[in-house]
Amino acid sequence: MSSALPLHRLVLLGEEGVGKTALAIQFYIHHFVPTYDPTIEDSYQKQVVVDGRACAVQVLDTAGQKDYSILRDQWIQHGQSFFLVYSITSRSSFSNVRDLYANIRQTKESLDPHHLGPILLIGNKCDVESERAVSTQEGHALALELGCGFVETSAKYGINVEAAFYDAVRILRRGRTAALVEQQRCDKNVGDPFADDQDQRVWHHFRSILSRYCCVH
Repeated sequence: MSSALPLHRLVLLGEEGVGKTALAIQFYIHHFVPTYDPTIEDSYQKQVVVDGRACAVQVLDTAGQKDYSILRDQWIQHGQSFFLVYSITSRSSFSNVRDLYANIRQTKESLDPHHLGPILLIGNKCDVESERAVSTQEGHALALELGCGFVETSAKYGINVEAAFYDAVRILRRGRTAALVEQQRCDKNVGDPFADDQDQRVWHHFRSILSRYCCVH
C-alpha cells in the first residue's frame, strides 16, 4: 500500500455485542464472523477506490464493555470519523448512543471545536427483522436529533456495509476540501489591508454551515 495515499481514520463505537467487529471484518475481507469474541482494540487498514480516487481506510474496532470506557477518549482523539453502532434488536444499545455522541463532542471540541468529524449512526443486524426492537423511524429520528447520517446494515449479509464506509470517506473529503479552501483564502488575505471585511464574515458563516453539514448524511 502506498504511503502517499490519503489516510482516513474511522472509529467504531457502541455497546458490546452490536456487531462492530463483524462490520469491520465484513468491510475488510467481505467475510462474516458468526462467533462473538469481545474486543479490546483491533485495527484494520484497507486500500479502496471511492468515486475514482484511491485512499486508505483505517478502521479502529473498540471495546464495548464499560470496563474499557477509560480508553474511549484516546480512541476519539485519534479518530477522524465515527460510527455509532447499535443493534436493532437491542434497545439498550440504541439508548447508549446519546452518551457516546456526547462523549465525542466533549472530547473533540476540547481539541478543535470546528472539526468534530463526520458521525454516522449505524443500526446493525437489520437481517434479524423478527427480533427488531428499534424501528427504522426511531433511527432516523435520533440521527436527525444528533445531526448525523443514518443507515441500517447487516454485517452478516454485507447490506449497506461498504456503502456506509464509503460515505464516511466522502464526508471526510468534503471537510478536507473546505479546510483547504479556507487556508488558501486566509493566505491570500494575509497582509492585505483592503480585504473585504464583509466578504470575510460571509465566508466564516459558510464555514460554520459546512462544518455542520459534514456531520449530515
